[in-house]
Amino acid sequence: MAPDTDSRRNDAPLGVRWSGRISLTLRILAVNVFALALLAGGFFYLDSYRSRIVDDRLEQSARELKLLAIGLENAPPDLHERLIAAYARQTDDRVRRYAPDGRLIADSFTMNAPRYRLRLPSEEELKRRIARFLDKAMDRIVFADRPPNFEEPTVDRAQAWPEIMLADQTGKPQATNRYAPDRTFMISAAVKMKDGTSLLSTENARDITRVVRAERLRLGIVLAAAALASVLLSLFLARTIVQPIQSLARAAVRVRLGRAREVTVPRLPERRDEIGMLARALSDMSHALRQRIDATDAFAADVSHELKNPIASLRSALDALDRVEQPELRTQLMDICKEDVRRLDRLVTDIAEASRIDAQLSRTRFEPIDLGLLIEKMVIAREARGVPRGVRLAFARPRKDVAVVLGEEQRLIRVLDNLIDNAVSFSPDGGLVQIIATVADNEVLVSVEDEGPGVPESEREHVFRRFHSVRPENETFGKHSGLGLAIARSIVEGHQGKVSIADRQDAQSGACFIVRLPMAVERDPGMVSE
Repeated sequence: MAPDTDSRRNDAPLGVRWSGRISLTLRILAVNVFALALLAGGFFYLDSYRSRIVDDRLEQSARELKLLAIGLENAPPDLHERLIAAYARQTDDRVRRYAPDGRLIADSFTMNAPRYRLRLPSEEELKRRIARFLDKAMDRIVFADRPPNFEEPTVDRAQAWPEIMLADQTGKPQATNRYAPDRTFMISAAVKMKDGTSLLSTENARDITRVVRAERLRLGIVLAAAALASVLLSLFLARTIVQPIQSLARAAVRVRLGRAREVTVPRLPERRDEIGMLARALSDMSHALRQRIDATDAFAADVSHELKNPIASLRSALDALDRVEQPELRTQLMDICKEDVRRLDRLVTDIAEASRIDAQLSRTRFEPIDLGLLIEKMVIAREARGVPRGVRLAFARPRKDVAVVLGEEQRLIRVLDNLIDNAVSFSPDGGLVQIIATVADNEVLVSVEDEGPGVPESEREHVFRRFHSVRPENETFGKHSGLGLAIARSIVEGHQGKVSIADRQDAQSGACFIVRLPMAVERDPGMVSE
């Protein structure tokens, strides 16, 4: 089994070979999870949103501290501490002022109660620890830049603050973002004043963290709901798509293994989608396959039975030849052998043709054929050869180009030959066989009527069966294989037509075989089919 499996794998296109190793359920889930991954990209947007808020706050702190510096420069020295205290109360910042030599000369925390207190992680409740863990996880997922940690200097001098040193060098306000111990944001700003002193503001911007966490919570809820819906939809799709396909595949495998009669391919009548169409198509296909197998088995059994009779007769005659000395008897036995050989040849020829009709018609190119002209030529040729027992043929030819069908000429000639032969063989001596071609309801009707005993209604369907032969009493046994009418029906049905038996319209005794074929309305290349 391994080599066969490998060969099937190697026959698969290179670009899709991998897909055979993954079940359809997993592929449905993978597609939906991929959509969720796109939704998870919202975390990158959340990081960008946080960065914009922090940048805006840095710019705001630097601008507000610059305004404080301008106010201090224009106010009397005795109002400086009051201005600093008022600014700290309004902004919740801690404002410090450093002398030109770096000494701390003013601190809002000593003027007012502290506006914020740094929280240590060990002092926080479990809920905040989980939130901080999620902060770290999101930073790693989006590869966010980590700001430095905020630490109060051991000796509080201007030189301990990089933003003050940078503001002193550039002459412009500077702002910096750091992480507090609990991973909230510390926004600091520094300004160099005209008198050489420096201002520093620090703010524990917990509101930024709260806003970002609230947005993250909403995004997480949406993502979790989408993930749950995606998984449920994937399972639903797997149930409605994969399971029916699996049941159909199992039934198809059982049919392939030869247990067709034991298998009922589910038709899924409640499904009105493509899977339901597939189920019903497979069910119809298996039913047609079962009928074809039964027909093949029956045909094989009939062939075996029909061949046994002439073979047994031929064997008996050949065995008797060795024991018979009289020339007359030997001549009779040789005649029997020759007749049996002819009968076998006729049987084999008809059997071969009957078995090849469907395949040959499926490959034959149909052409427009005027049945009136064709029948007229056939009747003239038969009369020229001579009709047995003085049977007469009558054909009323329709107008030219009226009884036109699409078909294969030699096959249609075989149908008409078989029907005419059958009518002649059942006609009495000197009887009349009438052939009529007419057009009705976009069909060409060809009827062949004889004056024989007719066909009982109970036998009218049986006569089209293979090897079913009811011959006239005066006909020599074995002259017909019993396949003529069966071959005629196969050819007519291969031309999308029908053949049947009816009573004669004139109420006389005899049989009336009627062939119905679709009429070729327009004879152009578009009407030619293969």
